[in-house]
This record gives sequence, structure tokens and C-alpha cells, in this order.
Amino acid sequence: MEYRLCFDTIPEQFDKWRIHYSDELFAHIIDKAHIGRNTKVLELGPGTGQATDPILDTGCDYTAIELGKNFSEILRKKYGGRGNYRLINDDFITHYFNGEKFDFIYSAATIQWIPEKVAFGKTFELLKSGGILAMMYLHGDYETPDPALFADIQKVYDKYFKPPTSYKGGFVYDNAVNYGFTELETRYFKGRREYTADEYIQYIGTHSDHITLEEPYRTPFFEGVYEAVQAHGGKVVYNDTYILKTVRKP
Repeated sequence: MEYRLCFDTIPEQFDKWRIHYSDELFAHIIDKAHIGRNTKVLELGPGTGQATDPILDTGCDYTAIELGKNFSEILRKKYGGRGNYRLINDDFITHYFNGEKFDFIYSAATIQWIPEKVAFGKTFELLKSGGILAMMYLHGDYETPDPALFADIQKVYDKYFKPPTSYKGGFVYDNAVNYGFTELETRYFKGRREYTADEYIQYIGTHSDHITLEEPYRTPFFEGVYEAVQAHGGKVVYNDTYILKTVRKP
């Protein structure tokens, strides 16, 4: 199985536990990009719709391209009855858009799974002149709210977290300006989350390298994290920063 398809193996868990983005972030980008009924929008890899509703609700002409078959089934059930919604179940890397152009293209923690040359080169070609590419992702901090809990969870990671394949970052969002984009802007929006021990296990189980974790490490890892959370009051609190980067095609 291709590594970026691992999320599609847990569609219901992903749908329930993956984070949604802040209302303030969407209000900003909708205003900045003037998204409305006459706007053609493309979302890259919407998953099960974690960043879909605020944009779709503007009445825009919305298209999603989603690689996962199981994710696509959930998306069809959620949004298939919406008149302004269209879903393409295909790989953005290889899909041919037949000359179609968009006013606004966006990604919520997806574009980094695409090779940079394709990610920026293809979105640049797909955008109309003046169009905006928006890329949002999350930095979650649970160390600051409870350093002792963080330290004990890290001990579990050090001992048991040995996935056969790990997510390798390295995608540089700011490199968009090397592909013809201009007006790079970075905005930060704050949020907060709180999980019980059971909820936290479900949440971290949606991360790519956690999904692929195998025995004999998988069971003691999740049990160890659960026990650490229970020993520190039974909750995990995150101070979140939602990061939004936008660029424009001249």
C-alpha cells in the first residue's frame, strides 16, 4: 500500500477525530479571496471534509479531488446532494483537468504529500491570473499545558514507537515563490483542544506513522500512552496554532 493511502484504511475514525480548522481562519481566507457564488474552488485531498464546510457553504462552485476510495464514499454521503459540490476520486499528481481553471485552490494538511514541483507547478497552472493558493496546517502543543505529562508520553514514544515507515517531512511551503507565485503571507490563529485518555488514543491513532505501527510495539505503545494520560488526571490539553500560508498567481 502506498504510504499516503494509510489514512484511507480508517475512514470512520479519521472522520470523527481529525481536527477541523478555526472559524477565524476561514473568515479571513473567504474575505481575502472573495469566495462566493461566482468563485471556482478546488480543494486538494479533503479527507472526509475537515476543511470543506466553511468554503462550500459560501455557495462557490466547489470541486474536491480526493485519492482515497473510502474517503470519497464518506464525502459523497455528506455532500453529494449539494448542488455546488463536485468530487473527483483520483490522484492530483496524475489527474488531467482538461484546461479547467480555478479562482482559489486550497489544502488542509494535504499539499505536503505531493512532490513540491508538482504541488506548486500544477496549482500555478490551474489557477486563473490573480488566483490564490492557500495552505493550512496545525501546530499542536501539549507540552506547555502539562510538561510532566508530555515527558511521560515521550518516554513511551522512546520505548515503543518504532513504525516500519515514518512520515518524512521536508516540504517547504514558502518555496511557492520559486514557482511564479507572489505575495506570500503567513497568518496564525489560536485554538484549544482537550481529550480524555480514550479520546486521545483515538486521535493519535489517525496519524500516519501511528496507523502503520505494528506489533510487538503497537499494543504496548497505545497502552503506555493511555496509562500516562490517566496518571496525569486523565486528560490532554492542546494549545493549537493554525497556520495559514497564501500566495497569489500574478
